[in-house]
Amino acid sequence: MDDDFERRLKQAQDRRAPIKGPDRSLGASAWGIGTRVGVELLSALIVAFGIGWALDRWLHTSPLFLVIGVLLGGAAGVANVWRLMAPKKGRGSG
Repeated sequence: MDDDFERRLKQAQDRRAPIKGPDRSLGASAWGIGTRVGVELLSALIVAFGIGWALDRWLHTSPLFLVIGVLLGGAAGVANVWRLMAPKKGRGSG
């Protein structure tokens, strides 16, 4: 019974066909990586937009902090995606 389960599990894992990319340790699919990239970019922008908007309302400024927040949020999102997609260094190299 256990051998049958192990065999079927191995077949299912082989069918999944993980991509050979920067996140290969997770065996992520192209859709999974694409979704994560989108979420990283969008969440950084939304958080920075919200902080900038709140600061503008609190300090009664024109969209100064909103613009700064969007720029910083975009930069943070790109930095997160860069870290996600950068090749991983081995533990021995530094």
